[in-house]
Amino acid sequence: VSITAALKGSAEITIGNIVGSNILNILIILGITSVIVSVAVAKSTIRYEIPWMLFITAVLLALGYTGNQVSFMEGVILWVLFLMYLGYLFVMAMRDKQEVVETEEAKPFWKLVLLSIVGLVLIVLGSDVTVDAATAIAKAAGLSERFIGLTIVALGTSLPELFTSVSAAIKGKADIAIGNIVGSNIFNILFVVGTAALILPVEFAPNFVIDTAVAIGAGVLLLVCVAGKKKLVRSHGIIMLVCYAAYFAYLMMG
Repeated sequence: VSITAALKGSAEITIGNIVGSNILNILIILGITSVIVSVAVAKSTIRYEIPWMLFITAVLLALGYTGNQVSFMEGVILWVLFLMYLGYLFVMAMRDKQEVVETEEAKPFWKLVLLSIVGLVLIVLGSDVTVDAATAIAKAAGLSERFIGLTIVALGTSLPELFTSVSAAIKGKADIAIGNIVGSNIFNILFVVGTAALILPVEFAPNFVIDTAVAIGAGVLLLVCVAGKKKLVRSHGIIMLVCYAAYFAYLMMG
């Protein structure tokens, strides 16, 4: 969605989708998940992954603020940080490697490849339709592309995370519930914005400075909530949802 929007000149949807998704992921998705069930958080997530998420969000803010765009070279910087993150994940995966128990018969390789190709084609077609529809809604309703990107498009692209996190938390797989959100936020900035910037400069409107600061604030709130008890509980979820309601009210007034 973000790359399609950039290519079509809808830059506010590009950044709005990323920043809006990152805010939604924490305040809405983790908020709803922790209201339903308490979510334990791994030490490595608190010590390394959440601080890394905060760091790269601050990097995005600095890159966008200094030139009102994310340039090709800045896209390279984001990709270098992305490769560093992948390296960290690889080391962690090797350290925590466990025997994988086969619970079901593996699907044929050709079928997996075919499904992957079909899925990618549908993603491209879907993103094209999403950007066109969101832009049309913005113009018809007199709303800015920034608002549409931060809310409607961001919510649409964050729905998979919502279902994954709630399902994982209910099944007691806390690492997936939290890792899904933190990992998604990191990938959004480093991979998506980085890749879009390698294709063409991504405009970063001055208004997004506040929104990116809100994304940092949401990350700080998450870190504060989990630092003590090392888990998200219902009261944390309620605070997160109230914070998003306040942010949405700010967007409506803008």
